[in-house]
Amino acid sequence: MTEGIGGTDFSAGEGGLASGWGIERERVGAELKRLWARGRDVLGCDLAIMGGAMTWVSERNLVAAISNAGGFGVIASGSMSPALLSAEIQATKALTRRPFGVNLITLHPQLLDLIDVCADLGVDRVVLAGGLPSSAAVNRIKQSGAGVFCFAPALGFARKLVRMGVDAIIIEGSEAGGHIGRVSTGVLAQEILPHLADVPVFVAGGIGRGEAMLAYLEMGASGVQLGTRFVCAHESIAHPRFKQAFIRAAARDAVASVQLDPRFPVIPVRALGNPATERFVAIQRRLIDRCAKGELSQKEAQLEIEHFWAGALRRAVIDGDIEAGSLMAGQSVGFVTREQSTAEILAELVSQALAVLAARRERARHPPVASPETLLGRRDARE
Repeated sequence: MTEGIGGTDFSAGEGGLASGWGIERERVGAELKRLWARGRDVLGCDLAIMGGAMTWVSERNLVAAISNAGGFGVIASGSMSPALLSAEIQATKALTRRPFGVNLITLHPQLLDLIDVCADLGVDRVVLAGGLPSSAAVNRIKQSGAGVFCFAPALGFARKLVRMGVDAIIIEGSEAGGHIGRVSTGVLAQEILPHLADVPVFVAGGIGRGEAMLAYLEMGASGVQLGTRFVCAHESIAHPRFKQAFIRAAARDAVASVQLDPRFPVIPVRALGNPATERFVAIQRRLIDRCAKGELSQKEAQLEIEHFWAGALRRAVIDGDIEAGSLMAGQSVGFVTREQSTAEILAELVSQALAVLAARRERARHPPVASPETLLGRRDARE
């Protein structure tokens, strides 16, 4: 994969085509390169496929593996302190010489310090997530010479970010894992891609196969971002029990968190259902009842609801507690069927996309010949 898409093997099973590639592989490979050229340029890598930043999962090992395989790994900084982030970046640099980025949370109290850490260590692409970033944060990154990537939940939001000077936009639909919006990937893509040509746009949320990746590229995306597909990579440090939960799961098992009462808002999070999600609903019901009886103030009840999941993601990912932990996963979890190397996952995605392009060329060269019965039916219709 480090040779780029030209080095990807073509599987005879994908698309039902014969195995001999030759010149045909180069032609469809060139088409894919054309489709995501802008994304490759802004990322500085072979494949315009970003690794979604997943707390506790997207650390040095997985990030470096994605970048080494031709994609673009992204460190999930989460609540890291500047010192911890510095150590993580340096550890990642020891594992790869290829480009990678850092995802920073806009609400982090030390955001500007984290930006300075990225600048000091030569991280030249920073992803801002968790809300509209301040102009100060965007300008601080750009002053360091790094590219700024931001999430946009709507077209107006995306246009505002472009005016602020961001270098690329990521749109992520509700099929994604973790904290989600309320609009699906397909709808966001239709809303934004036809109307935002100023900067490269990457599509995320529910993408598990190369065919979907290709479809968004042909709609105008410059690249894609995937997270869930990489959780079960060999290089992922996720606990074996966490990985097995993903491998056993179907798309419909990744559900959004339930909110029982709009007076007690719940931040929507998509995760695999488990006993903890059932307890969360029961606790909401109990706290709402206590509030109604005057035993708790609304603020106290809200704080208890918000505190329920504290530390739950680490318990699942690192400790392997899949009963009490949070199993954040996107609906593309249904495409995670086994542990694979990161390079194999990326090669599979590219091969699937190339297979579609090759099949299309094959059909164009050999269009179906209408049968006499079909021709007769057309003549009868005209008469």
